[in-house]
Amino acid sequence: MNPFDGFGSPRHDGAEEVADGGDSRCPWARFSSWLECVCVVTFDLELGQAIELVYPQDVKLTEKEKTSICYLSFPDSYSGCLGDTQFSFRLRQSVGRRASKLRDDIYNRDAPVTLQRETAHFFGYVYFRQVKDVSVKRGYFQKSLVLVSRLPYTHLFHSLLQIIAPEFFEKLEPCLEAGDDIDQWLSPVPGLTLNLPVMGVVLQVRIPSKADKPGGSPVRQTAKEVCPPGVFSSLISPVLLRCFQSVLIHLQMLWELMLLGEPVVVMAPSPTVSSETVLALVSSISPMKFCCDFRPYFTIHDSEFREYTTRTQAPPNVVLGVTNPYFIKTFQNWPHIVRLGEIRMTGDLPKQVKVKKLSKLKTLDTKPGIYTAYKTFLHKDKILIKRLLKGIQRKRPPEVQSAILRRHLLELTQSFIIPLERYMASLMPLQRSVTPWKTPPQIRPFSQDEFMSTLDHTGPQLTSMLKGDWMGLYRKFFRSPNFDGWYRQRHKEMTQKLESLHLEVVCEADLLGWTKDKSEVEIVDLILKLREKSVNLYEHLDVYEHVDLYEHVDLYEHLQQVLFPNNESTSTLSLNI
Repeated sequence: MNPFDGFGSPRHDGAEEVADGGDSRCPWARFSSWLECVCVVTFDLELGQAIELVYPQDVKLTEKEKTSICYLSFPDSYSGCLGDTQFSFRLRQSVGRRASKLRDDIYNRDAPVTLQRETAHFFGYVYFRQVKDVSVKRGYFQKSLVLVSRLPYTHLFHSLLQIIAPEFFEKLEPCLEAGDDIDQWLSPVPGLTLNLPVMGVVLQVRIPSKADKPGGSPVRQTAKEVCPPGVFSSLISPVLLRCFQSVLIHLQMLWELMLLGEPVVVMAPSPTVSSETVLALVSSISPMKFCCDFRPYFTIHDSEFREYTTRTQAPPNVVLGVTNPYFIKTFQNWPHIVRLGEIRMTGDLPKQVKVKKLSKLKTLDTKPGIYTAYKTFLHKDKILIKRLLKGIQRKRPPEVQSAILRRHLLELTQSFIIPLERYMASLMPLQRSVTPWKTPPQIRPFSQDEFMSTLDHTGPQLTSMLKGDWMGLYRKFFRSPNFDGWYRQRHKEMTQKLESLHLEVVCEADLLGWTKDKSEVEIVDLILKLREKSVNLYEHLDVYEHVDLYEHVDLYEHLQQVLFPNNESTSTLSLNI
């Protein structure tokens, strides 16, 4: 039985969730484990951008969400977007929206942090078509097909759009067949290779798992997992180099800006370049999670426009992708601006942009460049840059170039984070200090000074050849949202591990023997604490499916009423977690 089937549906936000996985599952349960909905956005002469269709029809989107989807589904400037254009956006969900927490927790527990299901944002994957049409007053047919999801499966969903969008635009009818196909898909489970049939094509995709070796290849399929012939699709774009080809000599700077969660604006000629570049930037610090906000495509109509463009306070920790020239003036007070030109994948060496002073960012025809006063802590990896540039000259396949770049960024991030992980592990209490009758010992607090003192012997220089001020980089990292997010997540995992160890010790202890010389109050206090612990652990642990904490503990009748108000069996207390 698939643990996700039957959980949540865009049609039933507040409905009771039942994981039966059978024919009685909620309507659109499997569909909603992949997509929130599908929208068709068109241009209306009187209304401007307007949602023409939402599928399923009774999906719940607030007016604010609908307005945001409308504006984010069309390019800011249509002049350069004749034909078909694909891009992505990310928008904040309305306050009060309920997702399926249990489904999200189960998936996120095993998924890499960079591919976890969003709880407060939607991703939008857009297929926009603009062609000349004399039958239309404006002279152009303009329409977008948009997949709205909580999953950051950029490449997979754009591959899906390439299958269903052309037929939709040809017939201009809802692709009911595609919706029905998606509703038959097995829900995404980390570690599994899935066959996803849609409109006669089978997409084969492996859902990465937290247990995978970082940067490793997908596991080989066993005989039972062999897929029928089809199109293999990864979840994220395999072509990373395309986004960075004009800024290769500044990769080190961009990586540091992402690591530190600095405010960055990417000004691009199209929403495609904008969204691809922003997504590539935030993924550059993988496997660390980017804990700041990011908007692959941002417009002046966005509901957060004023929040992000105010000059009364420092720019927020967010990465924005924009295309409207108006933003050049609006974001002059931002500390880091990346101005990109059109991407051209040719065999010629791409012209590398220069780092320029922010004071030069004034005119609408501002030249491509990185406008910042930032000074990097680490030196450039000249060998890598030379290798990638030579690969372009020799027409090395883009997928190979991107693999080289991704491997470099992965190793760089791992070199930075391994000392942090090692030190964090040292803060965990010893297992022998966990006893059944006492509260689990506390995790020691994180001391920045103590951590810095470990770097001489266990620092990043052990795994990275890059020279520079690693200590200065760590000090600034400690003040960033990414450190706060990383520390909170690791502390949460360690706390759950401690609770798990404590529960194991309790299960192995002689509870009956302990009660012989204890008062009723002490016994009741312990049992109440254990019951509370079982509830707290229910959502987080999969270590135990059924734990008998104690057997045949005889209690007085009035104590039974306190502990078991619903006439539960008093001979055995079982914690199903």
